[in-house]
Amino acid sequence: MSITVLISFLLFTGFVCVYTYFKVRKSNNESQEGFFLGGRSLTGGLIASSLILTNLSATSFVGMSGQAYSHNMSVMGWEVGSGITLVVIALLLVPRYLKQGITTIPDFLESRYDLSVKKFVTLLFLCQYVINILPTTLYAGAVVLGDIFDIQTLLGVSEFAAIAIISASIGLLGFFYAVYGGLKAVVIADSMNGIGLIVGGLMIPVFGLIVLGDGSFMEGLHILTTAAPEKLQSMGKESDPLPFSTLFTGLILVNLYYWGTDQSIVQRVLGAKNLKEGQKGVILAAAIKVISPLFLIIPGVIAFHMFGADAGNPDTMYTRLVNEVLPKPLVGFFVAVMFGAILSTFNSVLNSSTTLFALNVYKPLFGAGKEDHELVAKGQAFGVVIAIVSVCIAPFIMYAPDGLFQYLQMVAGFFSVPIFTIVFVGYISKRVPAFAAKVALTVFVLSYGSMQLIFDTQIHFLHQLAILFVVCTALMFVIGHFKPRETDYVMPINENIDITPWAFRFEASAIILYMVLGAFVVFSEVGLMSDDPTVMQVYGICGVIMIAGLFKSQSRKKATLKRLEEKELAEAK
Repeated sequence: MSITVLISFLLFTGFVCVYTYFKVRKSNNESQEGFFLGGRSLTGGLIASSLILTNLSATSFVGMSGQAYSHNMSVMGWEVGSGITLVVIALLLVPRYLKQGITTIPDFLESRYDLSVKKFVTLLFLCQYVINILPTTLYAGAVVLGDIFDIQTLLGVSEFAAIAIISASIGLLGFFYAVYGGLKAVVIADSMNGIGLIVGGLMIPVFGLIVLGDGSFMEGLHILTTAAPEKLQSMGKESDPLPFSTLFTGLILVNLYYWGTDQSIVQRVLGAKNLKEGQKGVILAAAIKVISPLFLIIPGVIAFHMFGADAGNPDTMYTRLVNEVLPKPLVGFFVAVMFGAILSTFNSVLNSSTTLFALNVYKPLFGAGKEDHELVAKGQAFGVVIAIVSVCIAPFIMYAPDGLFQYLQMVAGFFSVPIFTIVFVGYISKRVPAFAAKVALTVFVLSYGSMQLIFDTQIHFLHQLAILFVVCTALMFVIGHFKPRETDYVMPINENIDITPWAFRFEASAIILYMVLGAFVVFSEVGLMSDDPTVMQVYGICGVIMIAGLFKSQSRKKATLKRLEEKELAEAK
C-alpha cells in the first residue's frame, strides 16, 4: 500500500471528524428534538447530502457496478426511478409529516391506528436494523477497505481478523457520530462526505475513460459507446436482475417505502427547519439520484472493456478499477469519501435505532415522567449495545452462503411494502380501522413468505410485492366498509413548524421528471446505441421548450408576489 494513499485518506477523514466536532460541540443534544431531529434546524443542502450519503454505501458502488459489468445498465432503474419517488414524497408526504410534527413514522401509525400497530412496526424496524442493515453495512465496507488497503498483508492477519478490525473501526466512529453527536453530527459529516463522494465518484469514470482511451478521454468515450453498445442498455429484459417492467410495479413501491417511510431516511426530513427547506432537500436529492449512474454503474461498463468479460468476481471490479486508474493521492481521497459513505449508512441507521427505542419502546413502557435528557441517555445506551452486537456479527457474514445480499433483498420484502401499505391506506382514508392494518400486515407477510419459501411462482419478487400491495389495500378498504372506525380520523396539526411550501417546487419537480426520461432515453436503443439522432433531437427541443416555460412561470410568480407585497403595503398605510 502506498504511503501517499494512507496519508491522503487520513487527512480527509480527520478533517471531517474535526470539522463535525467543532460544529456540534455547543449543540443542545439533551432535548428530544436536539438529539433525534437536530433541533429541527436542517436546511435543504444538509438534508439532500445526508439523504444521499445514508442511501449510498460500499454495497451500492460495488454491487451496482458489478451487475453492470456482468449484465448491462438496467440496474440503474433503482437509482433513476428514485427520482420520481422523491418528487412524489416532496410534494405529498413531506407536507403531511411536518404538518403533524412527528418524530418517528410509528408515531403516525399510533395516531392513525393504535398503539399495538405502532409497537409491531417499531419491532420490525429494529429487527431489520440490528440483524440486517448494520452488520451487512460493516461487512461490505470492511471488504472494500480491506481490499484497497490490503489490510491482511499490512497487519499480517487472517481475512476474518482484517474484517473484524475494520468493522470495529467503522463501528467506533459511527458510534461517536450517532450516539454522542446526535442527528446534527450525522448530517454535518454527511454534507462534507457527500461533496467528496460525488466529486470522487465522478473521477472514476473520467480517469477510467482516459485510461481506456490510452490517454484520450474522447477515444475512451468512443470505445465505451461503440465497442459493446448492448452494455449501455437501461431497459432490462426479464432475464436481467432488474426487468424494466418492475419499474411500474414493485420497484416504485419499494422506493416509496424506503424514501417515504424508512425511519433512517425520513428522519432527515423530519429535522427540516421548515417545509420549504424540507422540499428543497428532497428534490435536490432526487436530482443527484438521477445522475448517480454516472459514478455507480458506468464504472462497471468501463471495467468490462478494460479487463474483459471473464476477469473474475464482478463485485471486485470496482475496487480494481479504482486502484488502476486513479493517481495514488486521489485513491486515498476517494477511499476516504467511500469510508464516509459506509460510515454514514451505519451511523444513520444507528441514530434511527436509538430514536425508535427511546421514543417508541422505552418511553411508553418506563418513561412516564422522565426528563428529555434521561430518554436521550437511554437511547444512547441502547446505541452502545447494538453497535457492539453489529460489530460482533459482521465478521461472521463471510461464512454465509453465496447470494447473501440477493437473499437479504428478498427478505426486505417481508417488512418494506407491508409497512408502506398501511401508511398509504392510513393517509388516503379516514374510516379504515386499526384491525384492518393488523390483518393486512399478517396476510401480506404470510403470503409473501409462502411465495418465497414454499411455492415456486416464477414471478419476480418485485411483481409479487405489487400484487400483494393491491390485494391488501383492497382488503383494508373492505374491512373498513363493514367495520369502520367509530369516528373519522383527524390528523393532528403542529403549529410550531412553518409549513409554507417552496414556491418553485413544481418547476423543480418538472426538471427532475425530464431528467428521468432523459436518462432512459440516452441509455437505450434510441439514444447512445442508435445511429439515428432524431429521438435525441426531439428530446433536446422538448427541453428547450420546457426551460422557456419554466422561466415564464417564474416571471409570473415574481410578478404576483410583487403585486401582493404592494397591496399589503398599501393596506398597511
